[in-house]
Amino acid sequence: MHSGFQTLLVGGGMIAHDQILPSLYQLQREGIVGELAVCAQTGKTVKALAENAAILRAFPGHGFTPHPDYRTVGDLAKKHPSLYKALLADMPPRNLVVMALPDPLHYECIMCALEAEQHVLAVKPLVLNHKHAKEIETQAREKGLFVGVEYHKRFDDRALLARMYYRAGRFGDFRLGQAAMVEPYYYRESNFQNWCTCENTDLFAYVGCHYVDQVHFITGHLPVEVSVYGIVDTYPNGRKGYLWTDARVIWDNGGCLSVMNALGYPNAAAGGNAQGIRLLCQGAEDACLLVHDDQYRGVKYCFDRPGEGPNATRYSEPSPDYFRLVYRGGEGLTPVGYGYRSIEAIAKAAARVEAAGSLDARRAEIAEIDADGIIATPANSSFNELVIEAGRLSIAHAGRPAFIEYGDAPGVHL
Repeated sequence: MHSGFQTLLVGGGMIAHDQILPSLYQLQREGIVGELAVCAQTGKTVKALAENAAILRAFPGHGFTPHPDYRTVGDLAKKHPSLYKALLADMPPRNLVVMALPDPLHYECIMCALEAEQHVLAVKPLVLNHKHAKEIETQAREKGLFVGVEYHKRFDDRALLARMYYRAGRFGDFRLGQAAMVEPYYYRESNFQNWCTCENTDLFAYVGCHYVDQVHFITGHLPVEVSVYGIVDTYPNGRKGYLWTDARVIWDNGGCLSVMNALGYPNAAAGGNAQGIRLLCQGAEDACLLVHDDQYRGVKYCFDRPGEGPNATRYSEPSPDYFRLVYRGGEGLTPVGYGYRSIEAIAKAAARVEAAGSLDARRAEIAEIDADGIIATPANSSFNELVIEAGRLSIAHAGRPAFIEYGDAPGVHL
């Protein structure tokens, strides 16, 4: 196993707090991650991550090098949008960059990391159009660098079981499906209001991609037509976003998936969000059914008082499966759940590629990971970027269907 990647986390927002930084600290314990630095646009963002009390309790003795250094920088609110580029220029080649930026910034950061000869772990979606996804694939292959896309639902055991059973023929053929991922209303108060706006993206592109990816992951089918109806709403800062979306995705076998997304789950509700998928399939002699209630995992709590946070309630129905920190003995806490397993798998895949040695050997390892189809990569998941392109085209034309063409020159059209 490759020893300790020097690692740079670019971005310090919500996902860094909830999943990525604790996972990287655990990978430090395992020897996969070595020296760790975090770069964000402002000292305020890095300071909040460095001083996250829950993470400090879970990982005593762990820390990262902050950029900008909130301990010495004068103005914590001053933006440093290009700071990560200078840090990349100083990184030794063939280490690890974890890209956790807002969607419109993905492409530039990933390409800079590849130009700096770094392996990349990218939050989903990889980028917002297929051309950029193919550029990333080509650049990474030429340099023998691994790029993994953190579609963490692929590492939910429910999805892995469904994939195995579907591909063994036990569910028949997918015909109709319904999926939803509705995030909490309080997200509107966060940095979302600065980038998840009409001109940049929409809720289907941002979180609907999870369930589009999931249907392909389970069934192997490819999407061929997308229509998205979006409702524009106003953020607290006055900016406009497609904060309610309803999408219909047609697949190459004629199957149809409906996807509902929004920043509209009540802050006062018991669960953290609303999510799940239901697939109806045609068997040889009877219909088949696959249901994943991803919001409700069979846990119910009523505490003596509400916890901390904008959607904390006394009565709670939490999911133990995505990401939790638990005590398993020894010092600190241990991350569990598919959120950690996903980051662990991508980091280990990058280490496997790096350990292969020569350029040809690294390329061979990457091709094998692409073919396995478990970790999302630019080579095996760029249909997601076609869906995003088609969805953006459709939502701009009041929900008119947009069609996906594959072949030598993939693209979308009304």
